[in-house]
Amino acid sequence: MRMATTSGLGSTATPTDALVTRCRRGERAAQSEFYQRYRDDVTRTLYRVLGPHADLEDAVQDVFIEVFRSIERFRGESKITTWLYRVCCNVGLQRLRKVKRRPEGYASARDHDDLPHEETPLRALEHKDSCRVVYEVLQTIAPKKRMVFVLHEIMGMNAKEIAEIVGANVMTVRTRLHYARKEFYPKILRTGLVPPSMSTAGAPTTDNALQEDQRQ
Repeated sequence: MRMATTSGLGSTATPTDALVTRCRRGERAAQSEFYQRYRDDVTRTLYRVLGPHADLEDAVQDVFIEVFRSIERFRGESKITTWLYRVCCNVGLQRLRKVKRRPEGYASARDHDDLPHEETPLRALEHKDSCRVVYEVLQTIAPKKRMVFVLHEIMGMNAKEIAEIVGANVMTVRTRLHYARKEFYPKILRTGLVPPSMSTAGAPTTDNALQEDQRQ
């Protein structure tokens, strides 16, 4: 069962063409407006990708440095929010590949007020203030598979949306998701923090989930 979120980059109004044009020109006022408009959403996206650790603010800065460095190449062929997700994922992947230790600390439920309140194993962990455990398990999964897992299971995106963001074909996304699930759910169940009775609800079969994606 996916933890589809109700907020994120897609929840913010799309900036006007004029604002993007001004950012391309390097206007500081426009860049500041763009930054203020998207900073919180970028932070939430990176948090879900990277987990709770001390370098989150640096990652946010890296995203906007890359945004303003490459925004002149944005031609409106996709939504600006899709492009921002792509930049977030690229920055996230670079950092995941460098991280060798497990993330420290954890987030309280207050950090996830925007998440839905459906009962899933991941939500159950959150009730126990054990979000860090989720990211300790995710840390054991290869970055590309982890990215697809986060986008699908936590952020509620379908395979087609993820493919556009990560720059892979849909079948590759589905394959990565399949193997990420096979790694994640048995490990999270072994922590003992998730009741066995929730294993079926929390670890849907990949075939069923992919059939849902195909209908969307």
